[in-house]
Parts: sequence; C-alpha cells; structure tokens
Amino acid sequence: MMIVLTYRIETPGSVEAMANKIASDQSTGTFVPVPGETEELKSRVAARVLAIRPLEDASHPSWPEAPDGVRLNRADADIAFPLDAIGTDLSALMTIAIGGTFSIKGMTGLRVIDMKLPEAFRDAHPGPQFGIPGSRRLTGVEGRPIIGTIVKPALGLRPYETAELVGELIESGVDFIKDDEKLMSPAYSPLKERVAAIMPRILDHEQKTGRKVMYAFGISHADPDEMMRNHDLVLEAGGNCAVVNINSIGFGGMSFLRKRSGLVLHAHRNGWDVLTRHPGIGLDFKVYQQLWRLLGVDQFQINGIRVKYWEPDESFVASFKAISTPLFSPSDCPLPVAGSGQWGGQAPETYQRTGRTTDLLYLCGGGIVSHPQGPAAGVRAVQQAWQAAVADIPLDDYAKDHPELAASIAKFGDGKAA
Repeated sequence: MMIVLTYRIETPGSVEAMANKIASDQSTGTFVPVPGETEELKSRVAARVLAIRPLEDASHPSWPEAPDGVRLNRADADIAFPLDAIGTDLSALMTIAIGGTFSIKGMTGLRVIDMKLPEAFRDAHPGPQFGIPGSRRLTGVEGRPIIGTIVKPALGLRPYETAELVGELIESGVDFIKDDEKLMSPAYSPLKERVAAIMPRILDHEQKTGRKVMYAFGISHADPDEMMRNHDLVLEAGGNCAVVNINSIGFGGMSFLRKRSGLVLHAHRNGWDVLTRHPGIGLDFKVYQQLWRLLGVDQFQINGIRVKYWEPDESFVASFKAISTPLFSPSDCPLPVAGSGQWGGQAPETYQRTGRTTDLLYLCGGGIVSHPQGPAAGVRAVQQAWQAAVADIPLDDYAKDHPELAASIAKFGDGKAA
C-alpha cells in the first residue's frame, strides 16, 4: 500500500531531478552509504516518482533564491511513499512526506496540492463523531441550512452581558451560536463564568419550546488536560458543542480531545493562511483538511462567498468540495461552515456553487445581529434568502413580499456585514 502526494515543484533546474531528490531524501537517501543499507531494503521502503506533469514556467521565483529572468521550470509530481515506511501516524506523515520536503535545496517554490491515503488510515483514526447527521439531529434542523451567529470578543462583553445577548438570539429563532475563535477564557469573560451564565438560558428555552439551540463554547488550550477540563465544564452544564482552534492545539491536542469528547467539535482553521496564502508555497486545503477530518472534527469553518478576508471565492468553493468529498465513506465528511462577512445576499451564489446543497452551517455575525429590525428579523432575513435561493427566485423579487429580507438588502447590499 502506498501514500501518494502531489507536489507542485518550481526550480531553475530539472523538475525530474528535483522530484527524484524529494523521493530519495525523504525515504532512503543518505549523504554517504551506511552499514546495513541494501538494495532490497531500498526497494521495500523507498519512495518513488510515479508521474510528472509539466506546467507553464514561473515568471518570478516564489522563494527569492534565484534572480528574476532565470527560467523557472514548474511541474506537478506524484510521489508514492510505502505505507511500511510511514505507517498511519499523522505526525510521521507530516514529517516525512510534507515537513521535510521544504528544506531541500534547489527549489524556488514547493506546494503540496493533493494527497491520497490508503484504506489503512480509515481504521487508524476515529473521524467525526457527530458530523452532518449529528449536527442536524442536535439542532433539529432538516431540509435547510443550519443558521448560526457569533458572539464577538471585540465587544468586550462580560459573562452576564453575553448571556443577555444570547437570550435575545435564542428567542430570535437562530439554530446555532458560537464564541468567536478569539474568545476562549479572557480575564473579562472566563469560560467557567460564561458557561454558567449562558447554559441556563439555553436549557430554559429548550424546556419551554422543546428546541435546543446549539452553542459552541471556545475551549482551546495548549495544555490538553486544561482543554479537557474546559470540555467537561461545557458538557456537565448541558452544552453540546465546542469551538476548537485546531492549529493552536495541534494533532496531539486534537487526538487527545476527540478520544474523550462528548461534544460536537467545531473546527476553526485560523493559522491555515500562514501555510497556504502564497500560491507557490505551502499546502492546499485539499491536503490539510484530510488530516483534521481523520482526527475527528465534526464541523469545519471554511469562510464563504465574498468574504472580508483575502480568500477568493474559488478557494472557498474548492474547500467546500474538499470537505464534502468522502475520504473513505460519507460518514467521514464534517459539516461545512460558511462564514466571514455573510448575510442573506450570498445565499444564492453559495447554493449554486456548492452543488445546490443545503448541508451546511451558514454563519452570519453582523448579518444577523446588526439587522435594522433586530436579530430576530436578521434570522428571518437569512432564512428567507435561502428559501429564495433554493427556489431559484432572485432575492430582490422575493424581498417584495418579505420585509425582513428587503431591510437586509437595503443595509447590507454594499457587502458590509462583518
């Protein structure tokens, strides 16, 4: 069995030679022959180049290690690593097939753009515990997107003030509320106090209506034991979801949490931009997301259409497709979460460009809470926008009979819904 990675190589030299160097250096290659090194051993555990597909030359080096004007050859190279050499440990996979490759001399750019894992990885890692079906079951939402909003730390709300806002949001008909990824346990809003203030509101509303709004508390911590204490605070108070800053807690933290978790794990990928923002360097999301899905995230935040950040719409569409494509079976697909500057205005394009699916969490901050008629109207406006999108009715037409959507278009039509 083989693990196959696709590298986009940029070099002033031979791409073929560089691909072979990656395969050699990251498996059996040594500076000088060593005792015990045999051809039989090399043939069993050596990586090998499967294919090379030439691309257009680069006009400028991605890394400034060659002057402009020098021909920079580019190609995609498929390199296979024997499972015997790596195993199913994700830290070994990262070290051997990804991390070490970026230290190799002779390249002016390198990006890992694809990865195909053998069946052995299916049983070696837990995958999502709740995923799409569990998220729908716990929110009680079927046949449409789960509509969510965010408590922003920039407001500086103390726990009782946050609870007041949450109470209003719960009454608005929203399905999901989350702490912003930057809101973990600051001095002005310790997690323990925030949970104690918010969960009675959630549970009281459930008692009255039979409907439990999902609230995702920020539990991330560099110490896995402390993170588990945070997890237990939420679970024991009746909560069912947590925001996890996956890059900050790392593979080990995520693995530790998932094995013990009773919460839906909502992954925020902040820090991914460091790995991917330069198009000639780093990791495609298509590769990156596989690792976290294997480790067990249930919901995956991936920006959206016309976001407030750098990411183009095409990148969001590719990210959505990546996490919606089974690695081994549909059960390993997390719930896609579209966010960042979203309001109802992006619903039609989101629906069209994601394969006309409603299997997503549509996350709006200001697009709900800053609606001119209040948060409840903001929720209705987003729901109305999705009704129009699914029915292929232009928003302006649908808004003629839906005043909440009309007010939302009037306010956010210029794209200002942080």
